[in-house]
Amino acid sequence: MTPTNEMQSTRRIGRIGALLSQQRGLLRDYFSAVSGAGGRLVFSLIYFVALANTLSLADFGRFATASAAGVMLSRLLSFGFISALYRTATIRPNLIGTYTAGFLLLGVMSLPVLVLASGVVYLLFFKGEMALAIFAAVVFAEALLWRPVEVVIIVNNGRGRFGRASVMSIMGTLLRALFAAVFLFWPSRTLADWSLFYIAANAASLLIAGIWFYPRQRLRLRMPLYMRRLADSVYVAGSEVLFYLQMEFDKLLVLSIGGPHLAGLYAIIMRLVDLTAIPIRTFSMMLVQRMMRAPEMLKRLRVRVGIELGVFVVSTLALLALAVILHFFPNALGRNVGEAAPLVLLAVFVPGLRNLVEYQAELLFARGQTLLRAINLALLAGLKALLLTYVLTRGLESSQLIWVLNGVFALLWLVSAALTYPALRRPARAI
Repeated sequence: MTPTNEMQSTRRIGRIGALLSQQRGLLRDYFSAVSGAGGRLVFSLIYFVALANTLSLADFGRFATASAAGVMLSRLLSFGFISALYRTATIRPNLIGTYTAGFLLLGVMSLPVLVLASGVVYLLFFKGEMALAIFAAVVFAEALLWRPVEVVIIVNNGRGRFGRASVMSIMGTLLRALFAAVFLFWPSRTLADWSLFYIAANAASLLIAGIWFYPRQRLRLRMPLYMRRLADSVYVAGSEVLFYLQMEFDKLLVLSIGGPHLAGLYAIIMRLVDLTAIPIRTFSMMLVQRMMRAPEMLKRLRVRVGIELGVFVVSTLALLALAVILHFFPNALGRNVGEAAPLVLLAVFVPGLRNLVEYQAELLFARGQTLLRAINLALLAGLKALLLTYVLTRGLESSQLIWVLNGVFALLWLVSAALTYPALRRPARAI
């Protein structure tokens, strides 16, 4: 090697070393957050396997659909003020106590809206499938117990305390898995019994989160401060409801059109798809935090394409790995999951496309374009409802239905990209 080449090589190594040194903190935070996602992935799988093979397939479909509805309805809590709390934890952590007081006050004020919306959803989708008391119990567990736990995790992530957030995330999922394991040996394994177990698991998580994981700051009410943030919070609440509507509406439609047995098969497949999104959401969360501080970081086309390609490839490979395992060992995750095992491979592109739509929605949130995000998600929710209604009323076999979903989610991704990326050319809103 010539002296010139040696000097160029030394400089290149020096630049790489300097870059790694600069990004060491970011990498440490990322791996800390990913460790939480990994732990949550493991215990989520245990929880899923235990519950899916304890309840009947039809009851599992009913519960999974009610839980999805509860997650959607939980976004109405405090009129979306969680977004203001997250931004505060990220940018102005000294005001967490003030914004926590606002979250609690608005949470109480939002309860009538939450109850009314829950009643409407029950009448539209669940009246003939489960008792009102069971549906109310599941929504209570999701909206008033688990959603505040998510607030604790969100605030810790906003403060950069990814390790604490990871521990709480793992602990919450672990508690659900433990309660599902106990339920496995319970004499009566009805959906009504499980709804009580579900409340207990989420209540235990909230108790632990509130006592040991939430930042200790004095609560101070400052109504003028909340009023300035309320409009943006309502936009976020609306967009979050719409986001989960377009993410989970398929389960509601499958239950109402295809019945509880098909809903159970579909819920199992989509739960496996959900598991592939856990590591991706960690990456999206950290990207959102960086974009809050540097809104123009995705200006270059090569960066945007590279990130989208990475999200798609990682998600697809994750589902392929699950499909291969279930192909050779169809009952590896239990008898009920084994019934859905042949269908998993047919959904090969769904995780990547679904995760990309979720990622694109987060980009607009990071830039403060919350109203535009809500409009985009409303359009996507409407389009998804039309496409799925058309598909579900064609009388397709289960295998055909799952395969066609790849095309449905591909179209949703294209529309999402067409709505999102032109919006990124607009100036970001100041936080």
